[in-house]
Amino acid sequence: MSNTVKIVRFHKTGPAEVLQFDELALPEPGPGEVRLQVKALGLNRAEIMFRNGQYLETPVFPAKNGYEAAGIIEAVGLGVDSSWIGKTASTVPGTFKLNAHGVYGEVAVVPLHGIAEYPSTLSYEQGTSIWMQYLTAYGALIWLGQITKEDFVVVTAASSSVGIAAIEMVKVEGATSIAVTRTAAKKAELLKRGADHVIVTDEENLVARINEITSGKGARIVFDPIGGKILESLAEATASKGIIFEYGALAPEPTPYPLFTALSKFLTVRAYTLFEIPPDPVFPKAKQYIFDHLASGAFSPLIDKTFPFAEIVEAHRYMESNAQIGKIVVTL
Repeated sequence: MSNTVKIVRFHKTGPAEVLQFDELALPEPGPGEVRLQVKALGLNRAEIMFRNGQYLETPVFPAKNGYEAAGIIEAVGLGVDSSWIGKTASTVPGTFKLNAHGVYGEVAVVPLHGIAEYPSTLSYEQGTSIWMQYLTAYGALIWLGQITKEDFVVVTAASSSVGIAAIEMVKVEGATSIAVTRTAAKKAELLKRGADHVIVTDEENLVARINEITSGKGARIVFDPIGGKILESLAEATASKGIIFEYGALAPEPTPYPLFTALSKFLTVRAYTLFEIPPDPVFPKAKQYIFDHLASGAFSPLIDKTFPFAEIVEAHRYMESNAQIGKIVVTL
């Protein structure tokens, strides 16, 4: 084993090119930590925002990055059972900070509570494409939204990995999904992945189509990572006493609060991130729900494109192009 490893860090905020490979001493896991030999990395929008200095956490330079990695546990710290060594596992976003435990690298040191095993039938690429998307969807739809078979659920940015996870989850729960995408290029794949309806906003009126699909009632649950002006339209298309989950801020413009629509319909506009889940007693239940549906084949992570580790900058650029349907993965 080499005494040094390559870790991706950035020394200033900015475009993908600020990411660089730093040759560092092989890190040892501290108390309660494990070291993962990384086989695959799953990219997320949060990491783009973090790199740009636009995230909930402010980078501390030189800054690490990356929430999701899959691989083999090769070392454990004080207080961690040595039986973990040799096991395959993936990291769970929301259980650690990017500055402290960012996983972009040949190895990643993370807290023991920040890893989880996944079904052995999954590849490393699939294993790194689980927790961000399915936990995020679970928290809104199952835990907080308490989805039922009678519900219509609007999923915006539907071609993202979280969007596709939400479509799969709505299907499993017997509800009706309404996937929203900007262009027709992704419509066929969204239908193939189980969406009951797809609205192409470049060609169709969002509010009119949702009202048509729901027979004028509107959707009880809206799952939106965009924010911005679309929130006003989404509120118009939400059912009386419905709930809108805002779990991101992808829009370039400010997000206006639809006050009069919310008042007239008794709406809940709920800020939400998966960071709520790990500290809550629901966390083990959420992980088991996801594991079971992965094992049964009801959930199947969709990999859009893979890049070698040496091309992680190109992988970031590709994510920023918004061309993907599903997960972008970097392999080692």
